[in-house]
Amino acid sequence: MFKREILEELVKWKSKEFRKPLVIRGARQVGKTTAINMFSEQFDQYIYLNLEKEEERQLFEQNYPFLDLITNLFIYAGKKRNGGTTLIFIDEIQNSPKAIALLRYFYEEANELFVITAGSLLESIMDRKISSPVGRVEYLAIHPCSFKEFLYATNNELLAAELERPEVPVFLHNQLTAQFKKYATIGGMPEVLKLYANGTDISSLGSVYDSLIYSFSDDVEKYAVSSAQTTYIRHVIDHAFAMGGTKVTFEKFGNSEYRSREMREAFRALEKTMLIRMVYPSTNLEVPASPSLKRKPRLHVLDTGLINHARGLMGELVFNENIGDTYRGIIAEHITGQELLASNFSISNKLNFWVRDKKESSAEVDYILPWRGKLIPIEVKSGSIGKLKSLHQFMDRAPHNIAVRVYQGEYLIQKAKTIAGKTFTLVNLPFYLVHRIERELDKLG
Repeated sequence: MFKREILEELVKWKSKEFRKPLVIRGARQVGKTTAINMFSEQFDQYIYLNLEKEEERQLFEQNYPFLDLITNLFIYAGKKRNGGTTLIFIDEIQNSPKAIALLRYFYEEANELFVITAGSLLESIMDRKISSPVGRVEYLAIHPCSFKEFLYATNNELLAAELERPEVPVFLHNQLTAQFKKYATIGGMPEVLKLYANGTDISSLGSVYDSLIYSFSDDVEKYAVSSAQTTYIRHVIDHAFAMGGTKVTFEKFGNSEYRSREMREAFRALEKTMLIRMVYPSTNLEVPASPSLKRKPRLHVLDTGLINHARGLMGELVFNENIGDTYRGIIAEHITGQELLASNFSISNKLNFWVRDKKESSAEVDYILPWRGKLIPIEVKSGSIGKLKSLHQFMDRAPHNIAVRVYQGEYLIQKAKTIAGKTFTLVNLPFYLVHRIERELDKLG
């Protein structure tokens, strides 16, 4: 079933005793509306409202009491107020600041209704003096499909089910790795997966990626604060996907003459739409993983498939013997980050990497993961343990003895020793198990 994981989260929300209206956050085209439409099958009644439509937006703009609004919504949808469990889905809610403000009353005065809202540009308007219902709503982040969802979407349900077993059978390693290479190639955008599952060849998906990027660019006027910023944001969109996974400098980004301030604001605007994330380094060895905002960030984009398309790598990963051989290992690192994000539906989920707090040092660990009050280093790299020099430097200074290496090999937990002699536990995790990294760490106790 497509979007099975998000449906499981929605079921948890439905069963809460003190449930609040749910705000779905996610970039355009990641399957928010599809997931809610599927979820609606669990209710007696479903009211779908799209506030891009003038007549449906006006339902929330009238100055009448809230309970009259509820009555009007049911009449408009042709539903009965006492018709059983009712799910109300307010899509593209960013088009009506008043509708956003009214969410608190669904919680306070009509809590028997199940209310979900979404808006791909919602994040971009939250700073504009809108009365946000703080404390009266809860949030859920939706990302492009994870590897497990990729398996479900491409008719590999049996393989997906095996990923849920306490111990994934070793004899499935080659099959899972082969499927992960395909996932790392085309990514997790729902429209792409749908076509691929229906027989479209990987080499023929280019027009779909192009249309996705064009749609992102077409939205710019909706959240840019000026015509000048529209130009800057479009410039970032034109270059960001090809530079995904690399460290970037704001000044003159994409061979432009734009200043650091202009580019920084454009990047910040795009972050609010969840099309990109700026992954900043941290020098911390203990929680919290406070980002060093003065250092160069790494650019993480919405989906790895978009990088492969923008850089002309489509298909190369499938045929390479090792994922890490493509684009200097940047794709392997980026898809790992994408899986780390997709495994957590919290909107506060962040990505950071580690650098040593010394200017002359080049030590860098790909990701750091907060777990049980510790910062766990995650290195995405093949090769022998002795080649993980940055990981060794982190472990020599860390107040714990657990590290993770993500690679194309088989699952393995081993005792390792840093170059300086510190003994630590190294969890060698295949790419296809990144989504359950915390579960594997929990086994260590």
